[in-house]
Amino acid sequence: MHYQVDSWGYYMPRMSMGSDPMERVAKLASESAVVIFSLSSCCMCHAVKRLFCGLGVNPTVYELDQDPRGKDMEAALMRLLGNSQAVPVVFIGGKLIGAMDRVMASHINGTLVPLLKEAGALWL
Repeated sequence: MHYQVDSWGYYMPRMSMGSDPMERVAKLASESAVVIFSLSSCCMCHAVKRLFCGLGVNPTVYELDQDPRGKDMEAALMRLLGNSQAVPVVFIGGKLIGAMDRVMASHINGTLVPLLKEAGALWL
């Protein structure tokens, strides 16, 4: 897993980004092949991170509870998904895949690995 590191593996935001939470989410989601928005205490977030690591993918993880503006980004993710479960949220190749249910469905039906290959997150 690749964390945007300041100290102890947690993402610390760059101050140059705009103040609009949806804009921040879109920018961060487009910066790496696989991006996971997570909470460090969330068991489903841990499970989705382990899934990607098990597949040999090195996702960029943003722990929203470690970000001073994480609550605003979490609210933006809830609006984006249209439900109350904001995390984990996965983007592959800058495109929204969705929450845990969509990621697992893609994994089970065999469409996740091709998406990862297309985004450059897997080479084999």
